[in-house]
Amino acid sequence: MRRFRCLLGGLLLGAVLMTGACDEPRPAEAGLTGGWTTAGCEFSRTPETMTIDGRTHPVTPAVLAAAMARIDAGGRTHHAASYAGLEVDQQRVRAIVYRVPSAAFDDFIRQAAENTCIFVRDAAHSLEELTRWQDHIAADLEAWRSRGVRISTISARHDGVGVEIGTQDLERAREKMPRHYGRTAPLIFVEEGPMIPMPTTGVPIAPQPGG
Repeated sequence: MRRFRCLLGGLLLGAVLMTGACDEPRPAEAGLTGGWTTAGCEFSRTPETMTIDGRTHPVTPAVLAAAMARIDAGGRTHHAASYAGLEVDQQRVRAIVYRVPSAAFDDFIRQAAENTCIFVRDAAHSLEELTRWQDHIAADLEAWRSRGVRISTISARHDGVGVEIGTQDLERAREKMPRHYGRTAPLIFVEEGPMIPMPTTGVPIAPQPGG
């Protein structure tokens, strides 16, 4: 369960931690779009922890991890046109799934969740679509470098907002890349220096209250 991130220096590919901006989800709403929750969210659960070197850390319960694995696998295969990604909220013992609204995928999530708590949120783009954009941009790296746009990272965001491009040449990228790929291309630009490869960190972690 990971989203793609290109670490560009030697074109190293890996997965890194991504914390999207996640406010407290709203209560369940009827209908296809908007936030809704699975039946398991009706029950309160105590967060699980583990102690390492005298420090206590939250962990993902096995049943929730299994549900997330089922949703991720089904999303990437049978519901690729809808699935954007997911993240885990260990403090609240729940997962958050982002998807382009789809009745079929919503039904699958309900079944795959079993008795766990899953929040479902709308996404603008699927992982499948954003991965195509990511691959397209990665193939153009040398061309952009020759035009004075140094790209450090390319990342399909797990919340489906777009492809995040880390660059040392922020203003030049904002000016030239949308002109080349089209104004509707789902590109998000952030200023970032040369990338230092990072180890794989697994599923994105949801921000905690007040953080």
